[in-house]
Amino acid sequence: METEELLKKRFRELGEKCYQNNQYTFTGFLSPADLSCFYEVERELSYVPDTIWGGSEFCERVMIRFGSEEMLGYVEEFPISCIQVKPLSFKFADDLTHRDFLGALMNLGIERSTLGDILLIENTAFLFCMENMTDFIMENLCKVKHTSVLCERAKFVPAFSGKEKKEIRIQISSPRVDAVVSKVYKLSRSEAIDFFRQKKVFVNGRQCENNSMMLKAGDMVNVRGRGKFEYTGAGNVSKKGKMNGVVLLVV
Repeated sequence: METEELLKKRFRELGEKCYQNNQYTFTGFLSPADLSCFYEVERELSYVPDTIWGGSEFCERVMIRFGSEEMLGYVEEFPISCIQVKPLSFKFADDLTHRDFLGALMNLGIERSTLGDILLIENTAFLFCMENMTDFIMENLCKVKHTSVLCERAKFVPAFSGKEKKEIRIQISSPRVDAVVSKVYKLSRSEAIDFFRQKKVFVNGRQCENNSMMLKAGDMVNVRGRGKFEYTGAGNVSKKGKMNGVVLLVV
C-alpha cells in the first residue's frame, strides 16, 4: 500500500511539473499494476493531458507522457528506443527465453523501470528501453545465458509486438468477464474468481476487481500468469441458449 501511495504521489508531481513549467514530463516504464494505480488518480490530473505508449501496439509495459501539443505548443516524442539483440551465431546459440534476456539485463544493474517489453522472434529479442539507456545496453550486453550476442538499434519494430492472435470460440451464458476468463483458460469458475481476488486481472489496462463486469467488443483482458486476449464480441446463440463468443488470444 505504501508503494502505491508513493507511486500516486509521483504521478501527481509529474502532472503538476508539466502544468507549472509548460514542459512534457514522462514516467519510467510501468507494469500493468502500476498503470492501474495511475488510473486511480487520473481524474485528479484531468487538467493535464496524458498519453500512454510502450513503443509498439499492445505492449504491456508502458510509459505515461504528461502534456500535449495543444497544451504546450510543440511536440516531444516518447524517449523510447528499440534494440535488436541477436546471437552472433544462431547455429550454436542456446534456445533463449524472455527470462534469459531479462536476467542478463538485470545483471547489468539496470533498473526495471528503464526497460519495456522484450519481444522474442526466432531467438532474437526486440527490447524497448528508455533512450538514455540505449548506448549503455548496446555496449555492455554481450552475452545472454551462454550465448554471445550482438546489440544494435532495431531497423524496424515488429508488427503486433512480434506476437500472433489466435482466434478461439467459446460458449458463454453472458459476456461476464469471469465467465470469459474461465472459458479461455479452461478454469473452473472459482479458479477464475481467485485471479480477481488476487488483483491479477486487468481490462484495458485497469485493474478489474468486479468479476461480474460485462465485456464489450474490443476489450483487452490481461490475466497475470496466464496471458492476454481480446474479446471481439458474441455471435449467434446456440440451441441451448448459450452465446457463441469469439476471442483473439495473444500467443
